[in-house]
Amino acid sequence: MPEPDVDREARPEAGPEAGPGTDPGTGSGTGPGAEPPGPFRVRPIATRRGPDPKQDRAARTRLLVLTAAAELFAARGFRHTSVQEVADRVGMTKGAVYFHYPTKEALAVAVVEQHYARWPLLLAGVTAEGHGPLETAEHLLAGAALAFRDDIVVRAGTRLQVERPQIDAELPTPYVDWTELLAGLLSRAEALGELRAGVRPRTVARSLVAALFGTQHISDVLHERADLVERWSETAELLFRAIRAE
Repeated sequence: MPEPDVDREARPEAGPEAGPGTDPGTGSGTGPGAEPPGPFRVRPIATRRGPDPKQDRAARTRLLVLTAAAELFAARGFRHTSVQEVADRVGMTKGAVYFHYPTKEALAVAVVEQHYARWPLLLAGVTAEGHGPLETAEHLLAGAALAFRDDIVVRAGTRLQVERPQIDAELPTPYVDWTELLAGLLSRAEALGELRAGVRPRTVARSLVAALFGTQHISDVLHERADLVERWSETAELLFRAIRAE
């Protein structure tokens, strides 16, 4: 028999669902980078949300709660994490946590939104380095591997996506944005003669996404992602050597 959810008690009343102009981390109004150009678009997830933080102190508290939730979700998963455990981790009452995040689903949604918010920042940073399209793809994937290893929000968001059937919210479909981004970069690389003849950009994009996410999953299961950067470096060297023009 499946273990029941550890946190199904009644919750207090909450604010409205997110709208198109909602900042993904806080539920507040449109913030910097709320709708960046390109494939990594922030899509607020419909869920009950707490009030907008009006002061820096409230925003910092909200971030502490979100980080504590991410640590627990990454380690234990959605079903086996309770709001009380999140409250204990940050030294708050459960009611105080509910003020910021009125349901456990709202906590999970906030973590997933912040997971996705990491990728536009990575893309902007790599793009600013001025590489060609093929090298940009390499650097993006290397940066993602580093984030999967070191960023607790990325790790928690990845686990929550796997556990999406347990979460009463419509989470974004994973992998799609990465595939579209890489397909675009590889198409540009093909036009510039950077790809080996006969290589199909979209096929390679799907293969690279499968390789990255498969590698991070295996590394997580076997070594808690401690060796992920090294394992991805090995995999990337083989894949990019196979597609790069000589």
